[in-house]
Amino acid sequence: MQHTIDAVKQKLSDREYKLTAQRRVVLEVFIKSPEKHLSAEDVWGMVKKMHPEIGLATVYRTLDLFAELEILQKMDFGDGRGRYEFCETEVHHHHHLICLKCGLVAEVEDDLLETLESVIEKNKFFEIVDHQVKFYGYCEKCRQAKNTQ
Repeated sequence: MQHTIDAVKQKLSDREYKLTAQRRVVLEVFIKSPEKHLSAEDVWGMVKKMHPEIGLATVYRTLDLFAELEILQKMDFGDGRGRYEFCETEVHHHHHLICLKCGLVAEVEDDLLETLESVIEKNKFFEIVDHQVKFYGYCEKCRQAKNTQ
């Protein structure tokens, strides 16, 4: 799905929802920051600067709706906060690097598990439709800070 206002508006309309002003503002945060994995609090922090009338509860409801409609994907990186990114329409797996110190989340675009999936499907007669891989460790900045102490 191309991540445009019109594409999301159509997806909402197909399920008899409207793209309200509040939903549009939340959507624009993701359009402007497609590489980020944002929590509800992150989104609210960005939204309230321009639209202080939009509350955290509205952001949560909007994120839940967007996840339900598969506009956004909700992920758990083990820090107690759900994080969101745009859903991929084509089958494209990417993996996440999660810094245990600063919470940075970075993507690894290479799908390193294609061969393993093929072997599993062939040997175990199991159709794999998706997978998630998360690597936990320390980013370069945190490693450097640790080495200078």
